Amino acid sequence: MTHWFHRNPLKATAPVAFNYYGVAAGPPASKICSDLRSSRARLLELFTDLSCNPEMMKNAADSYFSLLQGFINSLDESTQESKLRYIQNFKWTDTLQGQVPSAQQDAVFELISMGFNVALWYTKYASRLAGKENITEDEAKEVHRSLKIAAGIFKHLKESHIPKLITPVEKGRDLEARLLEAYVVQCQAEAQEVTIARAIELKHAPGLIAALAYETANFYQKADHALSSLEPAYSAKWRKYLHLKMCFYTAYAYCYHGQTLLASDKCGEAIRSLQEAEKFYAKAEVLCKEYGETKGPGPTVRPSGHLFFRKLGNLVTNTLEKCQRENGFIPNPKQKKQ
Repeated sequence: MTHWFHRNPLKATAPVAFNYYGVAAGPPASKICSDLRSSRARLLELFTDLSCNPEMMKNAADSYFSLLQGFINSLDESTQESKLRYIQNFKWTDTLQGQVPSAQQDAVFELISMGFNVALWYTKYASRLAGKENITEDEAKEVHRSLKIAAGIFKHLKESHIPKLITPVEKGRDLEARLLEAYVVQCQAEAQEVTIARAIELKHAPGLIAALAYETANFYQKADHALSSLEPAYSAKWRKYLHLKMCFYTAYAYCYHGQTLLASDKCGEAIRSLQEAEKFYAKAEVLCKEYGETKGPGPTVRPSGHLFFRKLGNLVTNTLEKCQRENGFIPNPKQKKQ
């Protein structure tokens, strides 16, 4: 498979001691505060641990979030919130706006920010796995599953928790609806890339692959549109990636649509489809260069040298040449008459 995905950096946070002298009275309360402190530290540790796997991440996240619920929901299971919700101040940086932190004295803000990082971890884990040269079928399924989990977390935060915040979300920050929508749709698009790679490996019908590629290109276009009104200084590099992938998968769609037309002896139409594929691939090449030169959050790489990119270029060229050869073999009406 050997895919390449753009990734924004993780959010950073200030340490939280959870020391409530005079409030947390008695050994059981002190034990809960101690467990909160250690489980938070453990979860933050795993975000940068390359040996961490989804099971370890799930267990650590469940451990911390289950304890944090005591600061959010009332213990008597009523609709009222916990009296401890506003007792602690939490600080978190932003994935796009660097080291400029946001702070809220609200446990819901902590839940959302930490959950955001958990979702980012799943995307990064999927990216590392998908970048391997000889990825197995089980690993491909793991990539797909991780991206689906990440999309689900982003969507859940957006719909269920962010509306509960007392302090309005700052514009252009991670928790704003536009950014969360872009993260959700990007995860959906990248998960579909795995589906396309699998369909190609199993030699499914070119028409099916073309339809999947076209849908994936639309996903990337939708994600790019969600970021279109953001400050370019923060979003330019991310948007280059989304636009690049949109052009790339549009080229894929035209290429495999051309193969479908060729199989139906529609060589002229197949050639036109492959010529469109060439145009979009050329656009993607330009965007690859621009992505590498654009400053902003994310890795500094040259996508055009990546295997996933080069393979499509060869496929478009070879398929177009095949179409042109076969078109030369088709007799014109005068030849048929003779």
